[in-house]
Amino acid sequence: MYDCVVIGGGIIGASTAWQLMRRFPGQRLLLLEKEPSLARHQTGRNSGVIHSGIYYAPGSLKSELCRAGLEATVEFCQANDIPYEQCGKLLVATSAEDDDRMHALFRRAAEVGVSAELLDESRLRELEPNIVGSGAILVPATGIVDYRAIAARMAGLFTEAGGETRLGAEVIGIRERSHAVEIRLAGAARPIEARFLVACGGLMADRLAQMQGLEIDFQIVPYRGEYYRLPAARQGLIRHLIYPIPDPTLPFLGIHLTRMIDGNITVGPNAVQGWKREGYGRLNFSARDVAAMMRFPGFWRVLRNNLGTGARETWHSVWKRGYLERVRKYCPGLRLDDLRPHPVGIRAQAVKRDGSIAEDFLFAESERSLHVCSAPSPAATAAIPIGARIAARVPAES
Repeated sequence: MYDCVVIGGGIIGASTAWQLMRRFPGQRLLLLEKEPSLARHQTGRNSGVIHSGIYYAPGSLKSELCRAGLEATVEFCQANDIPYEQCGKLLVATSAEDDDRMHALFRRAAEVGVSAELLDESRLRELEPNIVGSGAILVPATGIVDYRAIAARMAGLFTEAGGETRLGAEVIGIRERSHAVEIRLAGAARPIEARFLVACGGLMADRLAQMQGLEIDFQIVPYRGEYYRLPAARQGLIRHLIYPIPDPTLPFLGIHLTRMIDGNITVGPNAVQGWKREGYGRLNFSARDVAAMMRFPGFWRVLRNNLGTGARETWHSVWKRGYLERVRKYCPGLRLDDLRPHPVGIRAQAVKRDGSIAEDFLFAESERSLHVCSAPSPAATAAIPIGARIAARVPAES
């Protein structure tokens, strides 16, 4: 009998397990991960950006957790000798419509307490000679890090304090009883028992909740983010992270230039419909995943509501030159042969039955369990305060 079991070895699961051990030293705690190593999915396949919180609505949980997460992430990196850099971000306007959105976003920065500076064209060119635009917002606190390294260190601290981690442990059944939760693992003769369960399933969050019999009104719909990487000769191209001014009607931030902590620069991601939840190769199709989407009315509604955007994203995925032109709006010096292959990411987007997108964090719970159903960006940045909140909701005695 475990006191608490955490399912999911991404950064949210690792943070939760570590902070549960800090909260309940001496308890028997277990972290389960179905893959042979931690952080194989969203945590290990994102842009590696430590976000500032400038995008998020004042008063939202995302805004609060992101700002707290930035400070906590920097402190964690300093305490554990994990490389990071607060190189700053520039959000670049390239049209009259962008100018209006830029000023609105700058006002929001003040409302949510994010330090930012509004730049004119000449100041932008001074800071970034290879970037063009009518102006930009500079957010100095934004940084870069390897979130896989953070997740690995959190899991290491968890095990050093007495926690147990099992890799290659796929959950195939969850049954809540009066005194405990039974968790069945593939290939195991007997189920694991826990007084409390925390599920941080990411791309499989809805299936874990349904496996337990919880009533939910959403489904995870995968969106594929395709990246390119610039050649080594282009590594000095930018000094900051370069983002377009985002469209507030879309949940994605647009294709950006990101300096990585290893010295590379990535271009992306776009956002195309995924047909496989863990479809990272060129063959991106799962009959099970597609059938589940086809049966879910929310998928058809979100598809209809974003048909034009989806078609453009898909076309630019196929037509590499179209992808390039979106970046050349603010970085005209890039050429087609600068776009080199880079690993794909999959975003676990929670879509509700009515076709609306879950913009904020989403949870489901029962007497003996808490499921993190949706942890959208900036989940990696906010992993430490999210883990602390989850740990605080786990009862000392279940």
